[in-house]
Amino acid sequence: MSHGRAVRWGVLATGGIASRFTADVRELPDAEVVAVASRGDASAKEFASRFGIPRAYGDWAGLLADEEVDVVYVATPHSAHRSAAGLALAAGKPVLCEKAFTLNAREAGELVSLARERGLFLMEAMWMYCNPVILRLVELIRDGAIGEIRTVQADFGLQGPFDAGHRLRDPALGGGALLDLGVYPVSFAQLLLGEPDRVQADALLSPEGVDLNTGMLLGWDSGATALLTCSVTARTPVTATVTGTAGRIEVPSGFFSTERFVLHRAGAEPEEFTGDGALHGLQYEAAEVMRCLRAGATESPLVPLDGTLAVMRTLDAVRDRIGVRFPADDVTPTCAVTPARGPSDRPEPSHRPGAHPAGPSPVRPA
Repeated sequence: MSHGRAVRWGVLATGGIASRFTADVRELPDAEVVAVASRGDASAKEFASRFGIPRAYGDWAGLLADEEVDVVYVATPHSAHRSAAGLALAAGKPVLCEKAFTLNAREAGELVSLARERGLFLMEAMWMYCNPVILRLVELIRDGAIGEIRTVQADFGLQGPFDAGHRLRDPALGGGALLDLGVYPVSFAQLLLGEPDRVQADALLSPEGVDLNTGMLLGWDSGATALLTCSVTARTPVTATVTGTAGRIEVPSGFFSTERFVLHRAGAEPEEFTGDGALHGLQYEAAEVMRCLRAGATESPLVPLDGTLAVMRTLDAVRDRIGVRFPADDVTPTCAVTPARGPSDRPEPSHRPGAHPAGPSPVRPA
């Protein structure tokens, strides 16, 4: 892809997260949103009108056949991620796919296999992993700022209530707290510690069989543990804390999109780190996708596909422990699936601070 022109995005879906992404990307000087697709003409045209997008399609096929679309952003509900991203890859389009990446690890493995077979770029839209403040947090921990990690605590809860007709109550749509909200605490813990060796969980389930309030205890052979919660029945602080043998790091409310954190070490004053605000929100993940496309990369070092697969395996394990099953879990696999790893061959934490050649803006002590 030429370095001299803007990257042209196609947005597949017209919901809230698609609106937020489009608004953020339009502010980037080297990006354009040139097309949007929905399953109906009216919603696609309204979205296009609202954001000044030149082409609106009333079906996915039109956008995927558009030769002026360089990359597709999949913003559908979880239940359509496998289909939408799979069709985009089959059409030869690079893909940024929202989280949770898919409904289960099998679907995730199918997408990763397809992208790798075709040599196409694919990335989960885990914007937290592209945030320079989080990059700096990981770097400090890797450099021993808090010693060896002993505990990670993180939560994400919304007040609700959500009625029985809401998508969050529908198993067919991947409803529940875990895939919508729990993916953030799990991804945060695995960013720091890799895939866990043990998974325990308990939950309050809805009459439909989705999780409303879930607690997770993840364990690693190193002795580290993570206590994580998610809820669609109670508004929680949405904070994160990482405690080690020599100190701790506290990330304030909205930990997954934070602009600051505080480092506490024995015998020293608390030290606050902040970003410089050069970018914001979903711009970080879009900038990383565009950097990768211009470099000819098929995978991001910041959001590696093996890390995405590992998170999906953990989410599957949590659902197994709490007794949540989706209809998609019973579907016959359509292509090769990446097998689960045993404890002896877990990958190291996949995030590599400093691996961003044209990385986001630096983080500095306040």
